[in-house]
Amino acid sequence: MIDNSTIGKAIVFIENNLYEPIAACDVAKVVSYSYYHFHRYFQAVMGETIGNYIRTRRLTQAAWDLVHSEKKILDIGIALYFETAESFTRAFKDRYSMTPREYRKNGIDVLIGNRPPACMFHNTIRTYSDLSPQIVTVPETYLMGVRYKTTISGNESIAMWHRFNQQIPDTLKGSTRYGIFEAGEICSLDIFNPQSETTGFVGIEISKNQPILRGMERKKLYGGKYARFIHKGTVKDLIQTYHYIWGVWFPKSGCVLDDRDDFECYSERFAGENMENSEIDIYFPIK
Repeated sequence: MIDNSTIGKAIVFIENNLYEPIAACDVAKVVSYSYYHFHRYFQAVMGETIGNYIRTRRLTQAAWDLVHSEKKILDIGIALYFETAESFTRAFKDRYSMTPREYRKNGIDVLIGNRPPACMFHNTIRTYSDLSPQIVTVPETYLMGVRYKTTISGNESIAMWHRFNQQIPDTLKGSTRYGIFEAGEICSLDIFNPQSETTGFVGIEISKNQPILRGMERKKLYGGKYARFIHKGTVKDLIQTYHYIWGVWFPKSGCVLDDRDDFECYSERFAGENMENSEIDIYFPIK
């Protein structure tokens, strides 16, 4: 039976082979389905053909390379399997309404809503991400913890967790823990990227009127509808799951982000920051 995990496997294969001469039939082969059946399912789920999806992702990768590398424009196009400079320029202009040269000159990337590719900083993307998030309703929750500045790509949460753990008594160490990227103007879809600076908050769940410890802050986590993803693996690999969520799932999901905090939840399924069997729930607020 073809399901969303099969689509996820196909997308992971495409993401890891943008610079290889893959075609739609190669994608179908990787997920062990006939081209005839799989390309129809892919188009129904993703809203475009496999071939068009590959071409679109290569163009967004080209846009990234134009702004964030010093490669020659022709070399970028050829590396992504555009046969000539003319065909690359024509395809790029059709998508971005300007030539590759103009795009590089202006240095515009996220300003026109270009989502970050799923493997910006790594050669591979984890295949064990929960590619089909569960839509859940989260109740209003109160936390006690510490606030700090961070980015997705330069995540300071591990250091903050070490600091936080030293401050709380043993009697509270079994409480459910939360790592939060606090909502703000830089988190909007049209300008967010993994280098965007935001404030973070790490803490534990407490009752509404529970006193807080010296040096810590109280935070209210607003309830509502969330898309919950499950990251399986080490904390250092979280960035790859976020790349998938922002670069692949959100652009195709049809979901609209709400103006509330997204957060990570560390329950009893979290075995430790360096454990491959750890599970971390990631929640994104949606309308």
